[in-house]
Amino acid sequence: MTTPIRLDKRLAAQLQCSRAQARHYIEGGWVSVDGVVVEAPQAMVAGETVTLATGAASEPAEPSTLLLNKPAGCTADELSALLREDGRFAEDASGIRMLHRHFLRLETPMPLDDDACGLVVLTQDWRVRRHLLEAGPGLEQEFMVDVEGEGSPWALPKLTHGLDYQGRALPACKVSWQSEQRLRFAIKDVRPGQLQHMCAQVGLRAALVRRLRIGRIGLSRMPDGQWRYLASGQRF
Repeated sequence: MTTPIRLDKRLAAQLQCSRAQARHYIEGGWVSVDGVVVEAPQAMVAGETVTLATGAASEPAEPSTLLLNKPAGCTADELSALLREDGRFAEDASGIRMLHRHFLRLETPMPLDDDACGLVVLTQDWRVRRHLLEAGPGLEQEFMVDVEGEGSPWALPKLTHGLDYQGRALPACKVSWQSEQRLRFAIKDVRPGQLQHMCAQVGLRAALVRRLRIGRIGLSRMPDGQWRYLASGQRF
């Protein structure tokens, strides 16, 4: 009987490479054991067939950033359930190979209210997280807000400038009617519940808040509940 051995040690001996390079191959999803891809270097193997995929790259796998079209009513704890293989946007043009490790320890630096929907960023990348936390208040966000009620004649001017929220005077923003019951906001530094409060101050009820864009990154045509990768060259 063959004594079990760590997969990275077995692969290093098989390829005559370093353990570090073997780990990069494994964590990059390039190694299969009896035909099944295994991404854990510490996995134990014995007599199984270990295969390195053609065209394998030994560079360390980059941390992932995912863009999700969050459905209304989905809580922060429920987001991970949407990140399934069959939920990946068919038009994802990032070219990134999907790995199991891309869905571990994701953080949401600019969350949405539970009852809101639209663009949510989930990231493992400390650079993306820091950028969104530090520069996020200065990034313009675009929202569509479905409203109910009869707004006052001065609703748009007041929404654009002159309101406050939680003791903070709100900076000027751009607001326009997209239809009789839908407002478009181009706005910075949005706090939880802020858009609903702003609408209420001019006699309207925000029935649905949908985020379409953060900075230069938008939803495009991605359907509700689907996700895609942020490509390496894309910036907020």
